[in-house]
Amino acid sequence: MKERASFTFDKETIEMLDELINSGKYRNKSHVVEDAVKKLFKESKEDEKK
Repeated sequence: MKERASFTFDKETIEMLDELINSGKYRNKSHVVEDAVKKLFKESKEDEKK
């Protein structure tokens, strides 16, 4: 079950999010942020193993 969260980004970051959405890889901003957090979390866990 998904939970709602609210974030504030600067204009440049919003433009980057929009560019990713317009590329067709992501459905919406939530999808971009969710994927980015998962990748960052995985990367962080891999760094801990080093």
